[in-house]
Amino acid sequence: MREIWAVVSRHTIITALFFLPKNKRIAIERRLRGKEEYRKLQQTDWILMSWGKSGRTWFRVMLSRFYQIKHGLPKRYLLEFDNLNRKNPAIPKVLFSHNNYMRDYLRDWDTLGHFEGKKVVLLVRDPRDVSVSQFFQWKYRMRPHKKLLNEYPPHEADISLFDFVTDPKVGVPRIVDYFNGWAKFSPDRHDLLLIRYEDMRKDPEGVMKQVFDFVGTPGTDEEIRQAVEFASYDNMKKMETKKTFWASGARVRPGDKKNPDSFKVRRAKVGGYRDYFDDEQAAVIDRLVEEDLDPVFGYRTREGEKSQPTEKSNTG
Repeated sequence: MREIWAVVSRHTIITALFFLPKNKRIAIERRLRGKEEYRKLQQTDWILMSWGKSGRTWFRVMLSRFYQIKHGLPKRYLLEFDNLNRKNPAIPKVLFSHNNYMRDYLRDWDTLGHFEGKKVVLLVRDPRDVSVSQFFQWKYRMRPHKKLLNEYPPHEADISLFDFVTDPKVGVPRIVDYFNGWAKFSPDRHDLLLIRYEDMRKDPEGVMKQVFDFVGTPGTDEEIRQAVEFASYDNMKKMETKKTFWASGARVRPGDKKNPDSFKVRRAKVGGYRDYFDDEQAAVIDRLVEEDLDPVFGYRTREGEKSQPTEKSNTG
C-alpha cells in the first residue's frame, strides 16, 4: 500500500503544479521520486546498483527465483523491494537503483556517501554494449515522459545509433562517468561487491553464489542451479512473450511482439555493439572507453591487444 500511495501522491502533486514551467515540474518530480527511493534506502537490507540495460532484469529473475525456491513461493512475482519479504521475513528487502533520482533529492551529485553502512552489489556491463542496448530501449520501449524525465532525446527525435552512443548526455561518456564515480567510492570498501555482466555470462552460478554469500543468504548449489536455469535466455524470451510476470508491470514485456528490438530480452550478445558500426565508428567508440574508463572494471584492452570476439549472452 505504501508503494501505491507514493505513486498516487506524486502524480497528484505534479498534476496540481500544472501551472509551473515544464522544467520545474520535472525537477520536482525527480526530487519526489528521489525522496521515496531514499526512504527505501533506509529500510533496505542491501542494494543492487546498476546503469540501465546492464543485465539487471536477468539478475532480478535469478534472484527472485532463488528466494522463491528456497522459501516455497510462486514464480509469478519478481522481487520488488519488500514484496517477498512481506511473505517471508527471511527474504531480504532489496533496493534496485540507478542512483539518479536520489542525487537530486539529496542535492548531492558528487559523492556516494548516502550508501555508507549498506551492502551494495554493483552490477556493471561494457559501456559500449550498454549504450547500444539503451538506444533500442529509448527507441522502442521508453515512454515519452520517461525520456523527458531522464534527459534523453525527445520522443520524436531523429538520431542515429552512432550519434546516440557518442552523445555525452546519454551515451558511452555518461556511462563512463557513472562507473568512474563508483571507482572513486569503492577502494578498500568491504561492503561493496563488484560483479560484471560478462562474468555472469561465463559462470552465472558462480557469480550468484558469490552474491548470496556476500548479502548473507547463502543457498545450495541445486537452488542456485535451478534459479539460473529458470532465467536462461530462451526461457526469458518465452516468459516475456507469455507475460509470465504480468504482476510486475511492463518491466518484462515486449513493446511490440512483431519487433524483436522492442523486447526487454533482445539480441543478448557480449561485445555485440560492433555489429552496428563500421571500423572507423567502432574505433571512436572504443577510444571513449580506452582513454577515460577506470581500469578497475576490466573493459580497457591492453596496448596492442585486439578486441575479443562477440559471444552470445543470457540476456541483454
